[in-house]
Amino acid sequence: MTIPKDLMYHKFRAYGFLKNLRFFDPFIILFFREMGLSFLEIGGLFSIREIATNLLEIPTGVIADAYGRRKAMIASFSFYLLSFALFYLVPRFSIYVLAMILFAFGETFRSGTHKAMILEHLRIKGIEDRKVEYYGHTRAASQFGSALAALIAAGLVFHTGSYRIVFLASMVPYIMELFLMASYPKELDGALIPVEGGWRKKLVERVSVTMRDFLTTFRRPRLLRGLSSSASFDAVFKASKDYLQPILQTQALALPILLSVRADQRVAIVVGALYFVIYLGTSAASANAHWVKERARSLSFAVNLTYLLGVSLLVTAGIATWFRVYPLAVVAFLGFYLLQNVRRPIMVGYLTDLIPHRTMATGLSVESQLRTLLTAVLAPLVGLLADRIGVGGALAILAVAAAFLLPVLRVQSEGARISRHHQEEGE
Repeated sequence: MTIPKDLMYHKFRAYGFLKNLRFFDPFIILFFREMGLSFLEIGGLFSIREIATNLLEIPTGVIADAYGRRKAMIASFSFYLLSFALFYLVPRFSIYVLAMILFAFGETFRSGTHKAMILEHLRIKGIEDRKVEYYGHTRAASQFGSALAALIAAGLVFHTGSYRIVFLASMVPYIMELFLMASYPKELDGALIPVEGGWRKKLVERVSVTMRDFLTTFRRPRLLRGLSSSASFDAVFKASKDYLQPILQTQALALPILLSVRADQRVAIVVGALYFVIYLGTSAASANAHWVKERARSLSFAVNLTYLLGVSLLVTAGIATWFRVYPLAVVAFLGFYLLQNVRRPIMVGYLTDLIPHRTMATGLSVESQLRTLLTAVLAPLVGLLADRIGVGGALAILAVAAAFLLPVLRVQSEGARISRHHQEEGE
């Protein structure tokens, strides 16, 4: 059975493509370094973004429930646009803090919302069993957008000689996203829950429900382990992935090529070209995640194996950077990016098999909150280590720490799941 490539399929792919035209992604750390920030300050900004995202999860969820998923998505891209404007207009750390908070508003209105819209569409069409393949296809469009964005961003930086322009350029696709979200059908809004008795009462109710759901999760060890495995891997990836940029910068300046152009232009060309290759690869990896799923012994085996391979690649990148073997570090990072984009659709498939339909949004929200909390802790720690002992040492330490957690985060086999099925039903 193939997935239906109807109008909504193409809209979902268009959403992912436009969303990932974030021209600042391949240059975000280089931008902050150009503005004079230390790695610790950069990690602090990332941490502020994650903490704000976590704190805003509940109030923005109340608003989304009351007004619908489409309006929540429109609000999301509006906050993103305000954030990009501040990054472009005011080069100051305190303003960057505000911009990160606005960015967090965008993330919380969007996080899980669009995925829920896709799952709702699949439920209506009666093809929920194809969710890994469907989600892989939409994610592939996102990664292709990232690939194209890398080339465009490289051209912009090459011609302007500054990284600031990438934030102004990022506003164009996000304005287009506003119109795309407005075109989504009302049936994807989900059940609207009116805010009765005032927003404070509703907020207290949502906090109470969230805490209850967290406690419920802790009473289901297999689900908790799956959520923790997903959140931990993604947090390690988010806290480390952008350190590829200073590695590429060092490599670009060391290469005996493009000597006729300025150093910053050489960096723009090399960084943009390599990120283009990386995102083309991650696009193909996402589209073929179902191939890995179908050939693995089980989803749990694929989840555990990709975790182990991921930390192995990261420690390789760290050690190679430490010894200045930059080509090996770049190749290891490429593998890490590819693996993350294979693992994510598999992880979504694994979790959605464990989480009942009626609590799907809550379960995915718990995963998102765990991921943001872990990233908020890891980002400044990695930044501090990068300032003290170098980027390579910081990455290696992060990878080794993640490896030590594998026995705790290892998800159970399908056999174990079946044997305890009746026990969980009684919970």
